[in-house]
Amino acid sequence: MIQHSQLSDSVLRSNIHHRKICFGGNKKLKIYGLLHCKSGKRMNRENRVFFVSEQEAIQNNYRPCGRCMKEKYKTWKNK
Repeated sequence: MIQHSQLSDSVLRSNIHHRKICFGGNKKLKIYGLLHCKSGKRMNRENRVFFVSEQEAIQNNYRPCGRCMKEKYKTWKNK
């Protein structure tokens, strides 16, 4: 898990381009989702974290976003 506040914008873009970052999350709400999600883009920088993989997000006890990952969210909710 990588804190957004620890990355410069150029390093962040490079990590996304090289697929070192594939998912974003909200550390206060413990939600992860796709990088292009509108909910994630509105998030405060200090609350934003990044993950290399979906497995990493799940291992850190984050749940799928209900907006950009609807099917995975429904599966999570029905557990």
